[in-house]
Amino acid sequence: MALSRLELERVLAELAPMLHGGWIQKIHQPTLGTLIFDVRTPGRTHRLLISARPDTSRLHLTSQHFPNPTTPPAFCQFLRAHFQGAKIDAMSQVPYERIVEIAFIGKDGMQTLVCELTGKKTNILVLNAERHVLRDLTHQRDRIGHPYTAPPHRQQVPHAAQPIRFTGSCGIEAPVSAEIDAYYQDKESILSLDHAKEARRQILKRTIKKERRRIAAWQEDMGKASIYRSYARYGELIKANLSTIAKGAERITVVDYFDETLPEVTIPLDAAKSPQGNMDDYFRKHRKYLTAARELTPRIAQAEWTLHRLQEELSMIEQGNWTPPPAAATALRTTAQTARLKRTPSSNAQGHGLFRRFVSTDGLPIFVGRNARENDALTFGLAKSDDLWLHARGTPGSHVVVRLGKGAEPPLETLRDAATLALVYSDLKKSGKGEVVYTRRKWVKKAKGQTSGAVTITQEKSLHVSLDKTRLDALKLRVTGQ
Repeated sequence: MALSRLELERVLAELAPMLHGGWIQKIHQPTLGTLIFDVRTPGRTHRLLISARPDTSRLHLTSQHFPNPTTPPAFCQFLRAHFQGAKIDAMSQVPYERIVEIAFIGKDGMQTLVCELTGKKTNILVLNAERHVLRDLTHQRDRIGHPYTAPPHRQQVPHAAQPIRFTGSCGIEAPVSAEIDAYYQDKESILSLDHAKEARRQILKRTIKKERRRIAAWQEDMGKASIYRSYARYGELIKANLSTIAKGAERITVVDYFDETLPEVTIPLDAAKSPQGNMDDYFRKHRKYLTAARELTPRIAQAEWTLHRLQEELSMIEQGNWTPPPAAATALRTTAQTARLKRTPSSNAQGHGLFRRFVSTDGLPIFVGRNARENDALTFGLAKSDDLWLHARGTPGSHVVVRLGKGAEPPLETLRDAATLALVYSDLKKSGKGEVVYTRRKWVKKAKGQTSGAVTITQEKSLHVSLDKTRLDALKLRVTGQ
């Protein structure tokens, strides 16, 4: 809730005499809607906060210290150029309005900062000596260069009906300002969390909708290709009976020797094509099915896993159990954004777009490094602390990572799939058997002073693996990104 007109009157009654004649030492803009002026008066420095956020618009002194962006916003740079070193000549409130004017005298003469703390239309403007608008915080271009006019007057709540939240009863300097500052420290943290939740919720809803469309489209494509699942058998049956097929035939009835009961099966033919052409057509369509299964199955599995994670997070927000991640990880990267990043050179340099990617029997993603650089990027870049990490014992080979949820145990078939890949993509492939070690990613550390990809591990377990060609072939049918 923003400051009321009466509350602005009270805080200005404190600040105007206190800051009169003070000169501006520094100006900061920690957020898009917040300005901080360090005002030096004899013997001390005050920190004047002006908030132009619609839900918390206000003006008061603050004891808080806000982190500032590495590059100041353009509006902050403009204020520094025109007001840094200037003196405050007057602070006043427009009668019956939540508008505060601060007059400065500086190198450019008299200039005025107008703080329109009026709810949804909150803005901060800079006026020259002729009261023409030079710049504003919210980029209302239609006001720049024109004489300043206040927003349309609104019906005001009578003084008696306005709640008085800040009485200034404590016996300290600027008590009203101190109470406002303490109140909004708590209020801002609550509002920031609410805003973060709402922003995250909207992003999740859009991303979930997009993932569902992608999955539906891939499943539709897979359904169309599944029609050709048995076409290799038809091709083989035509091949075995080429000499008996008459030119221009529309069908052929043959014994299906792929079925142990040896039934007869009728195979449709294209009369415009030769027997050889019909055979090639059936084989070609079956290859289309194989390609779809190889490409679409892991995509669908990965997308369904992503969708499940997104739905879980959305459920946490709606149940009130969600907390924002650290600042460095607040942005949700949508699937489309991730795909674009994988195509950029910087992302490829980190190896995120180049790993071999498989889907286990249980539908879990498995990542395999291609070289020492990728092994390093996979283990210490992409992998999370609870992911499963595998490597062939005592021999050069790829790092293998299985994506797991926090606290989740790897299913036995997934463990065997990942161990098979660790064996195949190592020097143990030649012997077809060997020992594979595995542990959680958090127990894997970089080996000091050694080349990229070299690691030390603790709390590992081991699994003896013999090459299972059937398992490997099934994994290769569920591979993408090779």
